Amino acid sequence: MTRVWQKPENADVTQLEEIMTKTYKIDVDCANCAAKMEEAAKKTAGVKNANVNFMLLKMTVDFEDGADEKKVMKDVLKNCKKVEDDCEIEF
Repeated sequence: MTRVWQKPENADVTQLEEIMTKTYKIDVDCANCAAKMEEAAKKTAGVKNANVNFMLLKMTVDFEDGADEKKVMKDVLKNCKKVEDDCEIEF
């Protein structure tokens, strides 16, 4: 788990928010499918940002503050399976 401190837009330096970032191993067949998975993950509640690297077969997820990681990742997998039914995410 990586924790990143990020300054919110239009905030002074004293208003920093903590972002929990985690990387997961994925199983996806093609770069186009990986792009679809990334978009599906980004639209999931509790996800601040997501990135899928097809070459490394990795998904990096930035969680919203206070999000339940396990619940969010179950929803991410469910949403990814809507666009690529044979994808897998190890979490």
